[in-house]
Amino acid sequence: MARFNCLKTSTLIIIAFFLSLCELKAQLPQTPKKSVYVFRINDEIGKPMWFKTKKALQDASDKKADIILIQMNTYGGLLESADSIRTAILNTKTPVWVFIDNNAASAGALISIACDSIYMREGANIGAATVVNQTGEQLPDKYQSYMRSLMRSTAQATGRNPDIAQAMVDPRIHVEGVNDSGQVVTFTTQEAMKHGYCNAMAEKIREVMSKAGITNYTIQEQQLTATDKLIGFFISPIVAGILIMIIIAGIYFEFQSPGATFPILTAIIAALLYFAPHYLEGLADNWEILVFVAGVILLAVEIFAIPGFGVTGILGIFFMVMGLTLAMIDNTYFEFSQSALAKLGEAFFIVVISFFISIAGSIYLTKKLFTGKTFFGDLALITTQEKKEGFTSADASYIDLTGKTGIANTMLRPAGKVIIDGMLYDATALTGYIDRGEPIEVVKYETAQLFVRKHKLEV
Repeated sequence: MARFNCLKTSTLIIIAFFLSLCELKAQLPQTPKKSVYVFRINDEIGKPMWFKTKKALQDASDKKADIILIQMNTYGGLLESADSIRTAILNTKTPVWVFIDNNAASAGALISIACDSIYMREGANIGAATVVNQTGEQLPDKYQSYMRSLMRSTAQATGRNPDIAQAMVDPRIHVEGVNDSGQVVTFTTQEAMKHGYCNAMAEKIREVMSKAGITNYTIQEQQLTATDKLIGFFISPIVAGILIMIIIAGIYFEFQSPGATFPILTAIIAALLYFAPHYLEGLADNWEILVFVAGVILLAVEIFAIPGFGVTGILGIFFMVMGLTLAMIDNTYFEFSQSALAKLGEAFFIVVISFFISIAGSIYLTKKLFTGKTFFGDLALITTQEKKEGFTSADASYIDLTGKTGIANTMLRPAGKVIIDGMLYDATALTGYIDRGEPIEVVKYETAQLFVRKHKLEV
């Protein structure tokens, strides 16, 4: 019995001890739960990715996230978009981390260096930021110089070695203990950690948070709406170029065959798909759209109202190109920095190339589709009515007037009206002027017009 009472007492003591611990834990200050906002850069760096990043940063700010975490896997992309993303990250007050789970090459390296902390998976890489063209050829040194400056200033802003950053661009830059002369710097995970370009190695986001010493957190992932995805799709340079070609082709075919409806309707739909996403994204402004519309109107006036092709038509084309170009870039204010001029040049290049491809393609299709034995051949009149085969646009009754005489009913300067056989006709003096009441003689009938001269009366 004594043994049982001893066991009971011990049990009560243990329970009381654990209750005391629980109460003590409840009284201790709790570590606040961190809100981590995660979005992915896992595609080519371009306008759609810049649009996605801008939405993510704004969304994270609205949700008052404590940390923004980018999960990255990219081989690079457009410099202008990478620069926009880099600038937005540097200007974000919320700490921005990046988890490189495979590659952060070229533009991806620039974006990563802009982040406050870098985490990398084993086997990942960062670097190789030399500026190249579409075929992979290295661009002239003025482009490399600008990229070196971007990398250097970004590294300085985030407390990393700027010499290493610019050595990722230029193989001529030698950093002792980092690279050999003639080789662009590209770090593995271990090398990046050694030289201050990686905080720690991690395999998953959960491990990233653990390595950062954060255990109490919640993760919110970016959720793009269907509208966001459509805007991102339509503002991509390739899609924008295709839409420009459709716009120009539709206008060309409508001017070729006024009243056909389908070409101009197609052009209007393509214009809406082109301008609306850029407008919603804040790139296109009202006046830029009006400039494009004014260009179309000027071109129509030149074609249908003014003979020949002159200043009005040239201005029309200029306004169309300018409207399409400026709608692609952020120009709330005009900036003449190298970055801004590069963006303008790229947009102008896309518009001009699309413009000429569309015109050339439209002319080619016109000849192929509408002048041969195709389904569309019946939509255009391709036969000619030759004069030698008996076809003529002349009215037989007018032709019969040749050689007849009459009187000038009005003064011909050189055009006017004449009376022949009691009938009133429009006529043109062949040479000089003919006063009212003077006798006339019909010389010929051409291009639906009577030509007359003074008739000398014989006595």
